[in-house]
Amino acid sequence: MENSEGGTSSEADGDTPQTSSCPNRASDPARPSSSEQREARRLREAKQQQHQQERRRRRRRGEGQEQLLRETARRRLPGQREHSEACGSVSDAAESSPKRRAHFLHGPYPATHFGPKACILPNPTSVMHIQDPSSQRLTWNKPPVNVLVIRKIRDETLAEPFKELCRFLVEEKQMMVYVERRVADDGTLSKDENFGSIRNQLCTFREGYDDISDCIDLIICLGGDGTLLYASSLFQGSVPPVMAFHLGSLGFLTPFKFESYKTEVDKVFEGNAAITLRSRLKVKVVKDMFLPQLQQREQEQEVNGLVPHRYTNSEAGKVTLQLQVLNEVVVDRGPSSYLSNVDLYLDGRLITSVQGDGVIVSTPTGSTAYAAAAGASMIHPNVPAIMVTPICPHSLSFRPIVVPAGVELMITLSPDARNTAWVSFDGRKRQEIQHGDCIKITTSCFPVPSICCHDLVYDWFESLAQCLHWNVRKQQTRLTEASDTSDTEN
Repeated sequence: MENSEGGTSSEADGDTPQTSSCPNRASDPARPSSSEQREARRLREAKQQQHQQERRRRRRRGEGQEQLLRETARRRLPGQREHSEACGSVSDAAESSPKRRAHFLHGPYPATHFGPKACILPNPTSVMHIQDPSSQRLTWNKPPVNVLVIRKIRDETLAEPFKELCRFLVEEKQMMVYVERRVADDGTLSKDENFGSIRNQLCTFREGYDDISDCIDLIICLGGDGTLLYASSLFQGSVPPVMAFHLGSLGFLTPFKFESYKTEVDKVFEGNAAITLRSRLKVKVVKDMFLPQLQQREQEQEVNGLVPHRYTNSEAGKVTLQLQVLNEVVVDRGPSSYLSNVDLYLDGRLITSVQGDGVIVSTPTGSTAYAAAAGASMIHPNVPAIMVTPICPHSLSFRPIVVPAGVELMITLSPDARNTAWVSFDGRKRQEIQHGDCIKITTSCFPVPSICCHDLVYDWFESLAQCLHWNVRKQQTRLTEASDTSDTEN
């Protein structure tokens, strides 16, 4: 009976074959006794039960993890889910084959589970998803109709390229072309009788008076980097795609050559062009925000550098200016001979006091402008970050820093400042900052979609080499046999 039960159990588990009973086995001195057989069978069955329980636990744990993954995927944005699945498929393919992995400019989507029991709490309030830059391609929901042409002012050499481009857009492409009124009223255009028919079909506007933000499909810039900065200032919300031709002095942000403008414009109208999303800064200037509390603030101590809530109340004060800035916000000492002394806050916490000629808060696009001259690193425009660069600081240890793009920076005059400060935004709208005023800066959700000539990696390094002569030097010559060999002889 025991033998048949043991055999049936073994057969059901499938681990050991069933053995037939033998009446003479007990009398065989080489074989174990019946009590030893029962003990071995009991140990074997206990081990099998442990294996079965372990398999059931693993199955339940796997089902729980799958359910958690489904819940995380449900709460995640669609773009994030596609990105993680794509990263997973690419990693699986990379593990199963020796081929090189696909090129991504952002790192892979990080794993959200750590070990068997730890994971990141899913956040259903996430509102930002950063698409991999290598997959950013321009497409048109509808064919573009309205084109804004921005021309560098006070440069007579751009008159002929401007007329040629407008004639091509109006006559061959049947586009509605918008230009500034001062550009259309330029003397070189009004005197050209052959351009008169095209000039009469141009739509004109005046900066600060006419709102064209909802009617422009494409922006074409003729000039230098200033034309792109000016185009950004015209659109304080969503910005149409920008195609910039290099007809200025520097041209770091203008990758296209005008000699082949017809071919390049046709490619953009067809779609599928590579674009670089150049992040901008959302800036607010708040007047008299701290003025009622300045005297009381001097008598109170900040706790761990954290400013009391009443001092950072967003409802206090009056917002006198709100801008979208593409390059940088510069706070300097102005005409005063004293050092600039401003306090820098990050998400309401005092980080440091800047004593020197000033401070630059820039985007990655602005890292190759004033910030580069002040000693900052040059950052690719697709890196989500904000740069803080001091201008001639009165401390040798004050180095430029890079902070995450989602933080809010606030700059105010220090209570001990001997003079006021001045602030400018992309070199424009310069104004004075007094005690009690503050400047709030964070990353805007309206980037500038800059169309690439080749791709966003090649264009950037090409600009570094051609415009800034980055790492350009005379190459070292190779050694010859007739050269000095004293080092080898020793």
